Amino acid sequence: NRGAPFAPHKIKATAHTQRMRLTCIICTVNLIILGICGGVFAFSGFNLLLFLSFNNLTAMRCFLAVCSVSALFEIYALSVFKPFKGLK
Repeated sequence: NRGAPFAPHKIKATAHTQRMRLTCIICTVNLIILGICGGVFAFSGFNLLLFLSFNNLTAMRCFLAVCSVSALFEIYALSVFKPFKGLK
């Protein structure tokens, strides 16, 4: 590490946590959109998600697949990073 422009042991891991926060925010927004579309469908019978995807079943299924991965990531983030540890 003599030729390195910085000391690797002195760098804080802020980039990782910032990207994890951004990923958590994106996943949460995905799940909120899915919840709103599901609520509209449950209460009115109008498939808002299919309407927003311009009646394209492939686009709707892709969004549902992304939302399922988002839900798995949220479970992972909550179990590994324990954001509620300091709320005693």
